[in-house]
Amino acid sequence: MKKRFLLTTILSLFFLLVLSACSGEDTTSTEDKEAKDAEKTEENKDNEETSEPVEIEFWHAMSGPHEEALQSFVETFNSENESITVKAVNQGGYDDLEQKIMASAKAKTLPTMSQAVTGVIPEYINNDFVEPLNTYMEDEEIGLSEDERNDFMEIFRESSKWDDTYYSVPFSKSTRVMFYNKTILEENGFDVPETWQDVREISEAVTKDNVIGMGFENSFEAEFQAILKQLGGTYIDEEAKEAQFASEKGIEAMTFINDMIQEGIARTAGEDQYMSNPFGRGDVAMYIGSSAGIPHIAGAAEEGLEWGVTTNPTWEGEGATTFAGNDIVMFNQSEDAEKEAAWKFMKYLTSPEVTAEWAMKSGYLPVRSSALELEEYKTFLEENPAYAAASQQVDTGFFTARVTGGDAVRNIVLEELDKIVLGEKTVEDGLTSAQERSNEELKK
Repeated sequence: MKKRFLLTTILSLFFLLVLSACSGEDTTSTEDKEAKDAEKTEENKDNEETSEPVEIEFWHAMSGPHEEALQSFVETFNSENESITVKAVNQGGYDDLEQKIMASAKAKTLPTMSQAVTGVIPEYINNDFVEPLNTYMEDEEIGLSEDERNDFMEIFRESSKWDDTYYSVPFSKSTRVMFYNKTILEENGFDVPETWQDVREISEAVTKDNVIGMGFENSFEAEFQAILKQLGGTYIDEEAKEAQFASEKGIEAMTFINDMIQEGIARTAGEDQYMSNPFGRGDVAMYIGSSAGIPHIAGAAEEGLEWGVTTNPTWEGEGATTFAGNDIVMFNQSEDAEKEAAWKFMKYLTSPEVTAEWAMKSGYLPVRSSALELEEYKTFLEENPAYAAASQQVDTGFFTARVTGGDAVRNIVLEELDKIVLGEKTVEDGLTSAQERSNEELKK
């Protein structure tokens, strides 16, 4: 009996020890457990926030004061984001930039982001190397709220979207404006021109003594498009992907421009390359150019030359002016961390304060509605009225159809318009040839 009692006691003690060992975690107090869990959560959070440094390239085609302003934004962004370094790389002009992007896409050596003229983005989409931006825009942490997305001016917002997918954000948007020589107009008794008929009348009167009334850039298809739209015509039908500018309205629009040139009361930039040069010398009384050219005019204008800027001429009360400029795109060949860094830079560049500052330094338009309401920007326009004309035309601005092959169509049109001006083709023959060639391109 004693032996059996002893054995039972030993076994009981053994099982108690085993049970105690198995339930060791429960011996920790609730307070201690919560403290340990909180410590682990904070540890994980710190690890998530700690990211490796990311360096990305941003290709662009800015030069002169525009490049200086852009570089200042890059430097500010880098200083405010310790783990991100943006390297801005100038690739020459827009044609050079586009060629390098297409070549790099094939070689799989694209940068993370780049400027891109809106018209070439369909090519990038079709070749599947541009990154859709909806995911970044709608991200709860780094995205934009619905109000912020709607703060982008509608025409710019819509031009960055294809089938409800955003492939770019608007950045440098310009419109066409009329530059005029105040002295020449005043000496001949004219007010600032408001209509195309005013432009012709003034040009007829002031063309004398080595001065020509009206100037057009060598690439004046924007003015052709504007008059065509004012007359009720269509340049390219975006939905049908069809050029329609060789219509009666198109012939009327081009005839108006060509007649002035043939009569000698208007000229193109020719060997001067840009009309800002002859205008700055006082050789031309008026010309239409990009609002982004204002800083260049300031540099080209000879001492004592008084000049002003006004809105594009109307035709029988109809206003119209093409929007030009570029967007920012992200390419899909980069790593996720690089893409996220690129998005943050895109978001910074298009913030109300930065887009307003960019407009003040460059002559481009702010891309956010709220930027127009900033006191600093309002004061700037009051002190620099030359910059006000561009923002006064937002409601009458339009974009050329965003279609694959649109850039090739532009080159075709410029070639045929040049033949018209040189007298090698009639207006009707030149436009018909341009339209037929364009539609062949658009069908590819």
